[in-house]
Amino acid sequence: MYRNKVEICGVNTSELKTLTDEEKRELLRRSKTGDTAAREELIYGNLRLVLSIIQRFSGRRENVDDLFQVGCIGLIKAVDNFNVELDVKFSTYAVPMIIGEIRRYLRDNNSIRISRSVRDLAYRALQVREELTREREYEPSVDEIAKKLGEPRESVLRAMEAIVEPISLYEPVYNESGDSIYVMDQLSDTSAGDEHWLENIALRDAMNKLSERERRIIEMRFYRNKTQMEIAESIGISQAQVSRLEKGALERMRGQI
Repeated sequence: MYRNKVEICGVNTSELKTLTDEEKRELLRRSKTGDTAAREELIYGNLRLVLSIIQRFSGRRENVDDLFQVGCIGLIKAVDNFNVELDVKFSTYAVPMIIGEIRRYLRDNNSIRISRSVRDLAYRALQVREELTREREYEPSVDEIAKKLGEPRESVLRAMEAIVEPISLYEPVYNESGDSIYVMDQLSDTSAGDEHWLENIALRDAMNKLSERERRIIEMRFYRNKTQMEIAESIGISQAQVSRLEKGALERMRGQI
């Protein structure tokens, strides 16, 4: 979408400054005393964080300049509301604030029609989530939000899910050395069983021609219904490597059957 875009909202992203943790702490301290120059430097020094976050929303075909501006609003809120007394990294607090601001923007521009009562409950839930996040420095659970609202957990959960924009199973969620991991790669197939594989002799023969590692990945993925993350942890490689090996093994198996 905008991988090669250098200038966003008049900002040359290739020249964005990166602050150290010590610099951030000092600028936050000065900003809290009313130092506007420190506040401005802190905001500008974290624009790379905003840039990295809006990459997650590249599959939604939104205008990159709009997303960047909205993300900057979240960053400014994080700067102004961060509690310097707590032993928490600024980025830990800022990331959910920026993402929340972008999600709110996408929600308000969502063409899917939702009932007024459900939307109102969702808005109140999001407001409570932001309040609790500021107070506790972490994102609260649905149970905590529902308790604060005095509403049934199921109602709050349905309302919050109703305003989330649908995403494609083929939307990339992570990239490593050119290997992409998609939403569908995070899901396990609980409907598949050993019978579907063992009854197919041609498929079994194709399996036997795979390397030991490939065969193990295919067995864990489709025999035992494991996710790629679980497989990666089990055999000690990255999820991106599991994804690449799985895709290559399946392609060769298709060619042999």
